[in-house]
Amino acid sequence: MRPYSRITGTGSFLPPRRLSNADLVAQLASDGIESSDEWIVERTGIRARHFAEPGVTSSDLGLEASRRALEAAGLRADQIDLIIVATSTPDMVFPSAACILQNKIGANGCPAFDVQAVCSGFVYALTVADAMIKAGTARRALVVGAEVFSRIIDFKDRATCVLFGDGAGAVVLEASDEPGILATELHADGKHVDILCTPGHVCGGQVLGDPFLKMDGQAVFKLAVGVLEDAARAVLAKAGRQESDICWLIPHQANIRIMQGTAKKLRLPMDKVIVTVDEHGNTSAASIPLALDAGVRSGRVKKGDLVMLEGVGGGFTWGAVLLTM
Repeated sequence: MRPYSRITGTGSFLPPRRLSNADLVAQLASDGIESSDEWIVERTGIRARHFAEPGVTSSDLGLEASRRALEAAGLRADQIDLIIVATSTPDMVFPSAACILQNKIGANGCPAFDVQAVCSGFVYALTVADAMIKAGTARRALVVGAEVFSRIIDFKDRATCVLFGDGAGAVVLEASDEPGILATELHADGKHVDILCTPGHVCGGQVLGDPFLKMDGQAVFKLAVGVLEDAARAVLAKAGRQESDICWLIPHQANIRIMQGTAKKLRLPMDKVIVTVDEHGNTSAASIPLALDAGVRSGRVKKGDLVMLEGVGGGFTWGAVLLTM
């Protein structure tokens, strides 16, 4: 019989520099960009975010989150036999952030690679790790979401610069005789590439195209709520569960209105939704593991709870994971 995979440890890390809406509004005002705390909160639910200092990379943030996840799992780094990092802001073009993290944490020798599915990245990475454990090619995986989105924000674009933050979250996923991950569902639709993208690229030693994040907020919102509901219902059906069985919904922390819309469609009260977007902003692939760790360490998410993870991001990508903690 194939083993199950189960999360045995969670960890997260936010860079120390916290910017409240007031801090960010003052910074924008110095460049002639108007905004306000009320405007940001009303449209997004965000009150603060964290930015990494210059020179701090995604793998640096991932390292701290990974150490905490390993400590929670009671494991050493050299006991890990698979590392997957979900990121859209890697340290360099190559090698992968996973390989750089592997060396920093001291888990050299095991497979290590990145997954690029933007804000759905952690759901994608967790699904891949689950499949590899069930196939018998790994027994202990470190799955990380780490981002420094502050590096690709256009601070002259009021509609996007208030949304994003930096951070990292990690989980240890281990082979188990007890069910952990019950069902997964992944999708992508490339015809929606243009509604959320960073179109610049490196060529001949120069950045060609626009290196800043671009987003059609209304199009993303409209698409996100529908596909998140579909993915949630798909994993519930695969696992033979009902909406009422869900103890906690932990969605990608993009915008409180998207989260509220998803919860409403699943007939879940907001007190069953882990919300960190108010303090973290949108940390892309890091947002779900950051929120999961916040839920675990606050004592809300407990062993045995049925948890739904959901992500949606550029690509356009989306997916869900249903698991028992």
